[in-house]
Amino acid sequence: MERGAVVYESSERWRAVDEYLTTTLIGEDAGLVRARRECRLAGLPDHEVAPNQGALLSLLARMRGARRVLEIGTLGGYSTIWLARAAQHVTTLEIDPEYARLALLNLERAGVADRVDVLVGPAADSLAGLVAAGAEPYDLVFIDADKPNNPRYLEASLLLTRPGSLIVADNIVRDGAVVDPASADERVQGVRRFLELLGSDPRLDVTALQTVGAKGWDGFAVALVR
Repeated sequence: MERGAVVYESSERWRAVDEYLTTTLIGEDAGLVRARRECRLAGLPDHEVAPNQGALLSLLARMRGARRVLEIGTLGGYSTIWLARAAQHVTTLEIDPEYARLALLNLERAGVADRVDVLVGPAADSLAGLVAAGAEPYDLVFIDADKPNNPRYLEASLLLTRPGSLIVADNIVRDGAVVDPASADERVQGVRRFLELLGSDPRLDVTALQTVGAKGWDGFAVALVR
């Protein structure tokens, strides 16, 4: 870093930068804004991706030329809208029936419900069902659900993709806790095991980045299936 450079370490400044980037580069439309608002009104946790992260998912899907996308963790459907606008079909998995109901409403209001299948139930069970049914391979998988099960989600994702597919996983830094091998947090341990599997699997080319922004200090991993 150059001498004299100003270092900002406040979450307020991170959020302000994200808002500036969203306003300057992205510009959420009414469907996306309403989806986020409806999630807050319904009392859903503030766990959906930030707008600039949603736009990144959309760009990755478009750059990959993704026809089929698998999303593990729907919440209120915000990231699902971004993905559905970039692909022909999205299968999204949500354990909570009320979250899934709201997601369907948000998808309909955004005009993409006809491109999305919402599977309700434990994601591991839904994934096993897709594998057993011989589902057509997915071009992009977005993992953003309960972190202790991330290793299981990776195993299923590898069965449901093909060479050239992308696997993207959110929330892999967890305010820096990921570096603590003795953490008592099962979410941290799930992410650590997940990253170890990513890094040791010869079928994958992988990187990960830490981020700061409206969602705090976190990061994401991206893997290319060889």
